[in-house]
Amino acid sequence: MTGTAADFADLSAFAALPRLSSLALSPDGTRLVTVVAGLSPDGKTWQGSLWEVDPSGRRPARRLTRSAKGDSHPVFTPDGALLFLSARPDQEAKPANGKPKDKTALWLLPPAGEARELYRPSGGVGRFAVAREAGTVLLVADAHPTAEFGEPDEALRKAREDAGVTGILHESYPIRYWDADLGPTYPRQLVTTGPVDADSDRLDPAAGLVDLTPGAGGHVGSQSAISPDGRWVVHVERVPVSAAYGSRVRLRLRGADGGVDRVLADREGYSYSEPVFLPDSSGIVAIESFDSTSDSPWRCELVRIDLESGEVTELTPDFPEEPEHPVVSPTGDAVYFTSSLRGHQPVWRLDLSSGEVVRLTASGAYTDVLVSPDGATLYALRAAVDHPPQPVRLDAAAAEQEPVRLPAPGAVESLPGTLTEVETTAEDGRAVRAWLVLPDGCSAERPAPLLLWVHGGPVMSWNSWSWRWNPWLMAARGYAVLLPDPALSLGYGRDFVRAGWGSWGAKPYTDLMAITDVAERRDDIDESRTAAMGGSFGGYMANWIATRTDRFKAIVTHASLWNLDAFTGTTDDSYYWLREMGDPLTQQDRVLANSPHLRVADIKTPMLVIHGDKDYRVPVGEGQRLYFDLVRHGVPAKFLYFPTENHWILTPGNAKLWYETIFAFLAEHVLGEPWQRPDLL
Repeated sequence: MTGTAADFADLSAFAALPRLSSLALSPDGTRLVTVVAGLSPDGKTWQGSLWEVDPSGRRPARRLTRSAKGDSHPVFTPDGALLFLSARPDQEAKPANGKPKDKTALWLLPPAGEARELYRPSGGVGRFAVAREAGTVLLVADAHPTAEFGEPDEALRKAREDAGVTGILHESYPIRYWDADLGPTYPRQLVTTGPVDADSDRLDPAAGLVDLTPGAGGHVGSQSAISPDGRWVVHVERVPVSAAYGSRVRLRLRGADGGVDRVLADREGYSYSEPVFLPDSSGIVAIESFDSTSDSPWRCELVRIDLESGEVTELTPDFPEEPEHPVVSPTGDAVYFTSSLRGHQPVWRLDLSSGEVVRLTASGAYTDVLVSPDGATLYALRAAVDHPPQPVRLDAAAAEQEPVRLPAPGAVESLPGTLTEVETTAEDGRAVRAWLVLPDGCSAERPAPLLLWVHGGPVMSWNSWSWRWNPWLMAARGYAVLLPDPALSLGYGRDFVRAGWGSWGAKPYTDLMAITDVAERRDDIDESRTAAMGGSFGGYMANWIATRTDRFKAIVTHASLWNLDAFTGTTDDSYYWLREMGDPLTQQDRVLANSPHLRVADIKTPMLVIHGDKDYRVPVGEGQRLYFDLVRHGVPAKFLYFPTENHWILTPGNAKLWYETIFAFLAEHVLGEPWQRPDLL
């Protein structure tokens, strides 16, 4: 179950490679569980299953579950049972009597025996967490705001279905999120009245659950945490600020018995996220974010918040990057977190006594960090631009170490090329760097055509593996791929983000051209055969590049912004956009100065436009208008449209078609080959 360079030359073989996500560590530290997604027998989806990985690295991984619906989100209970989410059918259940069978349920896998269903609410379980000591479970599940959780909510769902009603009345914003319509149901926070363990029976919603947020509408978010002693729940909550500025996010504290309900942290101009409890349940660690404005990007800090007093203490006031995903050590002496840094995403250790921050990992991008019960060892998933996620073991205190890789499915033994870096200096003195993927066999005698790939975000970076935008598939077909981090990218300090804030068409563009110049000057790159690609913000940049230069032979633009004025009110997250570009009614010049649609007459480069109909972040109208404008101005263009996909292309068949179409388009315009329409188009 390992990949080789040959798998990247065959899209079907690439789709079949195992894909890892999530980690769970047993309370005694002897069992590590991950989710491995594999291609379904019919090839139409990826199915997740739970696999056990040996923390010592001596034994091979073994599969724990099988399900046609897939299994996900493993979490251990204090006695070593494994909880997880799955929409698999319950073989022991009576006929559903009209209740949905395909909703996501909470399942339990005991240390020995078969998995069994614990709870399947009408709206499914969205997420859950376990109190590390008490064993009680915090569940997030949707319900109508006007109905009690359980049977009243089920009755209202059925009444709407029987009446053929699908309409949703909104009285607040937002109304959509990524590819999902919000409402008419919204998240509720529910806690079990007793511990869940290996012997637990099916949950009784009437007697076994406490609804902490009855009547909650869209203001209650799904991010939440339960204290180790099971007494407290903290969750995020939206607070409206203004019609233009949107809302900020505060933290609310609830007693797990429903007896306490108060605001824990609420600060004007700031938002909170990712709360995690301290081991003694006396407080939490969270991310405090300064909300962005049209003059300044957001910035994040790690903070500690005392439950009793509500006092907020900054923990990383001098850290130059953006901390995320905090994890507190079992002894409460340290906080581990990750952040972007020059094409990597290291693990950092914050000593809570001294305030010292130490970088623990030398290279790679880390997620799902876990701490062993004795605090001496970390486990995580490590990925990199040149390797997909794999479970690893780290010393909890050693600086800039390389990890110990643990045997698991999904490793890649070889790639169809090599990875290097290039760098240049912008006019304002900023260092601009990029990863450069070089295909096997390229040299001064056989220079490779070049693809400039611009990342999305925009506030992110090329620092990890991507299954959706995988440069090694291009390398297998002879292309070199440039993965740059222009202004707005994370990992280079806050001034680097500020350099492109609210002016996407300025320094981000000149950074991209400057680093492309550096790559093209290499003797193993053919500067006469270059193309540009990008998705989301990268798609915007692809469009902007097309209006500014004809140096590229072809441009591929996916899920891209085109008419910024129209986009402002149709994206699912207009508030974020207003906070960066400003209100088109009051800052019209700024919006129009960065809108590529006003410059369509300057485009000469052939373009492939790609968009999914279910994309709410960048609505499909942006792609439709772009394609129409290109055609009416005589630009050679094609439009690849996916009626069932969203901002990303998520199904195996469509992902394969996505790559095949791009390959054919680039082959025609970059390599000079005849146009070859993909077979299934």
